[in-house]
Amino acid sequence: MKLRLVIAGALFGVTSFAQTVTNATGSTYAFTQVYKLDATPVESQGMTGTCWSFSSLSFIESELIRMGVKNPSTLSEMYIVRKAYEAKAEKFIRMDGKINFGEGGAFHDIPYVIKRYGIVPREAYTGLQNGDVTYNHAEMFSLLESFMNTVLAEVQKGKGIGSEWKIAFNAILDAYLGPDPKEFTYNGKKYTPQTYAQSLGLKIDDYVSVTSFTTDPFYKTCELAIPDNWAWGESWNVPLEDMVTATENALKAGYTVAWGADVSEKGFSFKNGIAIVPEDESTIQMAGKDNKNFNNAGAERTSNAFMEPVKEKTITQEMRQAGYDEKVTTDDHGMHIVGMFKDQNGKRYFLVKNSWGTDNYPQGYLYVSEDYFRLKTINIFLHKDALSKELKSKLNS
Repeated sequence: MKLRLVIAGALFGVTSFAQTVTNATGSTYAFTQVYKLDATPVESQGMTGTCWSFSSLSFIESELIRMGVKNPSTLSEMYIVRKAYEAKAEKFIRMDGKINFGEGGAFHDIPYVIKRYGIVPREAYTGLQNGDVTYNHAEMFSLLESFMNTVLAEVQKGKGIGSEWKIAFNAILDAYLGPDPKEFTYNGKKYTPQTYAQSLGLKIDDYVSVTSFTTDPFYKTCELAIPDNWAWGESWNVPLEDMVTATENALKAGYTVAWGADVSEKGFSFKNGIAIVPEDESTIQMAGKDNKNFNNAGAERTSNAFMEPVKEKTITQEMRQAGYDEKVTTDDHGMHIVGMFKDQNGKRYFLVKNSWGTDNYPQGYLYVSEDYFRLKTINIFLHKDALSKELKSKLNS
């Protein structure tokens, strides 16, 4: 009888007899599964600022699994990156350089690109050239940025510009990422990026962004005031409790969630597979510094708080707003929430899939405390059907 209960717990998230897991070698954290949803294998964004593409497409791949696709194709992160660069460059010139032109992006970029240009499987467009097996966009972005500043200087002369600059801009992308795929064959069938996108069966307009800041009215849409929101995508603005509940309800209903967050905090330790907000942050020691694109584990962080549960700060709407207003909460990194666990004290943690490879203990994942999520979330991105009826009613959605 007890054996059957253990099996039931593994299948349905009942935690009474479930096996515990931990975040790092030697850690006394004991996490028990509440919800855990399917995801494709962990990838590495390499030395690039393209986490937004990796996390978004990981999320889309989990959506395909939820829709019944047993082994979804790995989608091309670099196709999305390329088309976003093209769109960013054009808007940068139209706005006389008054918007951000950078490696970063936002979850809104995925529907923006797919609706306009389509999508391709990675097999059709890897974005790797000359035998490379890892991504490094430092040289490419340096050239793109210098080129765009040169074009901007011509614009500022006030005599207009031709369209030749777009050809030259795309030539740089061709050289570093490969030619733009207009047509390709996959699994014996010919596609364009648009027809392949149609074949996936995604209704891309069914995905919404949700945030929580008092800068704008609640239960209305707003534009997140962050540099990487170059496409001016809109988010639903809701109270903090609604955003937290929406994330938990999504997981409970079988939907994963893309997560945009600040990862520059002392308590975010990918090497230790955990993110927390200790009440006493002085216990965390840091050595070195984080990479500017937050594309690796960053500065060395050591603390007993990463190895044994400690009391965390109680996070309020006012605290997260202060971080946003004072620019200590910044839009650093996109990741993918695929589950929820509880520690031995009953505290909740989100299981988060990262795009920094699999070198840390949970093999590319980390456990993010609910308190960290409350304080440092920029926005979440999810299917609108994952929202509760009550929240949908408040959003009139």
